[in-house]
Amino acid sequence: MLAGLRNLFSSGPVPYADPKEKIPLGEVLKRNWFELWYQPKIELKTMRLVGAEALVRARHPTRGVVAPFFFLPDANEEDLHALTEQVILTALGDWDVFNDYGVAMKAAVNVPVSAFVKLPITRMLREARPRAANWPGMVLEVTEDQIIHDLNLANDVAGELRELDCTLALDDFGAGYSSLARLKQLPFSELKIDRSYVMNCDRDALNAGLCETIVELGKRFGLKTVAEGIETVHESHKLQGIGVNVGQGYLYAKPMPRNQLIGLMSQRMMASAPVAQPVRGMAYVKG
Repeated sequence: MLAGLRNLFSSGPVPYADPKEKIPLGEVLKRNWFELWYQPKIELKTMRLVGAEALVRARHPTRGVVAPFFFLPDANEEDLHALTEQVILTALGDWDVFNDYGVAMKAAVNVPVSAFVKLPITRMLREARPRAANWPGMVLEVTEDQIIHDLNLANDVAGELRELDCTLALDDFGAGYSSLARLKQLPFSELKIDRSYVMNCDRDALNAGLCETIVELGKRFGLKTVAEGIETVHESHKLQGIGVNVGQGYLYAKPMPRNQLIGLMSQRMMASAPVAQPVRGMAYVKG
């Protein structure tokens, strides 16, 4: 269970500091080294920014930016739940900052299923959510392997979130085939296609077929499909061609600090003007 919780916060490799020793998550939180970085989510049809996934990092005073691998593996459940609370509240506060700069995107945060039992998540959202009329809500991502065994909890949570303009997304969808047959019972708004299916989908017929099946299922049940881990232009074109709605991956942008993302998007406020050339940090993305 704890391994599943830790994995939720560590999407994607992080090419930064390589500390020699691991750092306790409790110390990261106590010393306020925690940072929330954002990886853009791109609408494949228009190549425009439509959201971002919030991912955790730690900024150590001497080691610099530290990858989750170095502070999550040995964390206990109490600290992981404290981290979940910090992530949600920080993302809600950051939305107001993004909005002030004209970047009113929907944030997605990873939440371990156990946190819905241990934490007052709906109350947190109700009290701390932005009050701006254009707030698009928040997406809470849960992994397929954790939620599939507790559909009653998922339905209860989804109902409470819906009243707050928030939704659930099923992360790593299809990785174990466990939920394909039960999709109609799952109260989700998004299906995040597992990276193992996205990889080489432009030249791997099996992966392409699996992506197409998930897209068809999504359309049948009125769900948005999101492909994660896109790394090549060919993968992007293939996924767009089969109807995937949103893409996320290193091809478009790596996770970055809030202010860096604001800076990049501030340069692209002319929403109708296409980007002729890839720009370092956020390639191919229009305003």
